[in-house]
Amino acid sequence: MSNEGINFNMADLGDAALNEEARAGLVNALKNKLQNLAGEHTDMLENLSPNVRKRVEVLREIQSQHDELEAKFFEERAALEAKYQKLYQPLYAKRYDIVNGVGEAEGTPNEATMDQGEDKAAEEKGVPDFWLTAMKNNEVLSEEITERDEGALKYLKDIKWYRIEEPKGFKLEFYFDTNPYFKNALLTKTYHMIDEDEPILEKAIGTEIEWYPGKCLTQKLLKKKPKKGSKNAKPITKTEDCESFFNFFNPPQVPDDDEDIDEDTVWLTSPYLHKTLMID
Repeated sequence: MSNEGINFNMADLGDAALNEEARAGLVNALKNKLQNLAGEHTDMLENLSPNVRKRVEVLREIQSQHDELEAKFFEERAALEAKYQKLYQPLYAKRYDIVNGVGEAEGTPNEATMDQGEDKAAEEKGVPDFWLTAMKNNEVLSEEITERDEGALKYLKDIKWYRIEEPKGFKLEFYFDTNPYFKNALLTKTYHMIDEDEPILEKAIGTEIEWYPGKCLTQKLLKKKPKKGSKNAKPITKTEDCESFFNFFNPPQVPDDDEDIDEDTVWLTSPYLHKTLMID
């Protein structure tokens, strides 16, 4: 795993990721069509006239040349990303210090120059609720954060991203301050990608959250009145799964068939979240 963490900008994943997926889908569809014509359906090729068959062979050669260029593109893009990851790191470190009150922003007045009426503000460290506010202002993430989640997300200190090599993929790390909701100081989500020209998600693994008693945000407690005439007069209680941002850390298995993927599965397994979590 790379030893350099990368925090995020909240660049809009929504349109950008969807457009990227749409373009990739179109390219793959055309690629598969040509491969089918030139390779898999040899029986159909045999039924084509010699001139048409020759044209299909030329198209296959063009696609092969395209694939070679695409492989170089991915290689150069990975090198460029690695270069800028190193350049970003000092900026993210400064942001962490300012957000969490470890350091102070240049130009911030010190206590000696502030009026007594500003004593309370002087005691306030960092930027309260920075990550919660950033996430709520993002079009994609705001839909996943419930009112119950907000209390826990106020304790979020930092988000980092790491590329991993074995197996290929990347990891998201969410750092939390001590809080009354769960014991974990660190929640992670790891994405294992199939190493092909177009990265495809193989599986996603999240941290098991150690909730304090009565504080689980991914379940709610339901109380039902006993039926009339029941010997047990006490209300019946049971837990039920509910919507929560923290379901993100308990992703379902990636379906083999694209038709089986619903909106919840896309959100919980999406490898594009690291683009969503970038702050401009």
